[in-house]
Amino acid sequence: MAGALTHIRVLDLSRVLAGPYCTMILGDLGAEVIKVEAPGGSDETRKWGPPFQNDVSAYYLCANRNKKSITVNLKTEEGIAIIKELVADSDVIIHNFKTGTMEKFGLDYATLSDINPQLIYCSITGFGETGPYKALPGYDFIIQAMSGIMSITGNADSGPQKMGVAITDILTGLYACIGIQGALLERSQSGKGQKLDISLYESAVSALVNIGSNYLMSGEVPTRLGNHHANIVPYQTFETFDGEMVIAVGNDHQFKTLCAILGKPEYGEDERFRTNPKRVAHRTELVPLLQNIFKTKPTEYWLNQCHESNIPCGPIQQLSDVTQDPQLLARNMFVELMHPTAGPIKLIGSPLHFSRTPVSFRQHPPIAGEHNVQFGINKSYS
Repeated sequence: MAGALTHIRVLDLSRVLAGPYCTMILGDLGAEVIKVEAPGGSDETRKWGPPFQNDVSAYYLCANRNKKSITVNLKTEEGIAIIKELVADSDVIIHNFKTGTMEKFGLDYATLSDINPQLIYCSITGFGETGPYKALPGYDFIIQAMSGIMSITGNADSGPQKMGVAITDILTGLYACIGIQGALLERSQSGKGQKLDISLYESAVSALVNIGSNYLMSGEVPTRLGNHHANIVPYQTFETFDGEMVIAVGNDHQFKTLCAILGKPEYGEDERFRTNPKRVAHRTELVPLLQNIFKTKPTEYWLNQCHESNIPCGPIQQLSDVTQDPQLLARNMFVELMHPTAGPIKLIGSPLHFSRTPVSFRQHPPIAGEHNVQFGINKSYS
């Protein structure tokens, strides 16, 4: 069965993570994605490691499947001509060069839209193409710091902490993917392309969601709560007899049920804890009471008790547990492809499940310039 975007061609001039993650999703959905690098391969992630498998970086592999690769020298007239020729027959072009770079190449939106008025042109930058920060380089770590994400991550004693993955790159890649598909849908009505200007900074700030809304409403600067929730109690980790687990009580009925499981039904009727706003106000009184009980029995016991009573909970798993989780295995969340250099490679699959147009994993993350011949590119001008 064909993918949802098999009729779409994407010209991908991006590198590292935000742009490549976006185009990998489009590729999973069936789009033809042509990854463009400088001769020899200019995506920095090709050299980021260890780990490497036969000199192929695990980092590069995580965001570049379902793409073809060509190498083009954008500092030459021949290289620019190749891009313009491809643009004439493409639906989308995406890049993450610093603001002004595509203009210097002569590959700005105005120029390329003259060649192909239906072109969707997506720019990903650190801070956007306008405003006082437009010329600054943007890296995930810096954006996590500036956006406020680090200020609310960690506990009271840890100091600001970054998240364990480059979350602002991932968010930006997702927003870019959403924006591109929205523009393609609009184009089906208007027949016209348009430019998307997407930044890591704004993508990260948008992800502040309830914490940002809390501040806008109250004017109170949020503090780091570690594994606690700003608006819900109990919604956190608890130590058990032999480890830790997560409890996520979302309403008052669930809290009363949890109290019964813990053998303390009176907590559910206590005036201090009867409603969620009161539990938030009396967090420091309630949490130690619950914690003392959780420590009396092992994690597996509490997980079973909570599952039987429909109390949201879960174990804290390491990746060795995640990759063997029967739910993920049943949903085919891990896939294996054959790479011409690395050999068999294991990748995290797609969370998208379509009934008629399923995602597919057709192409290994390509070697730089692997498809030059297919697109008529030879070494004399690549």
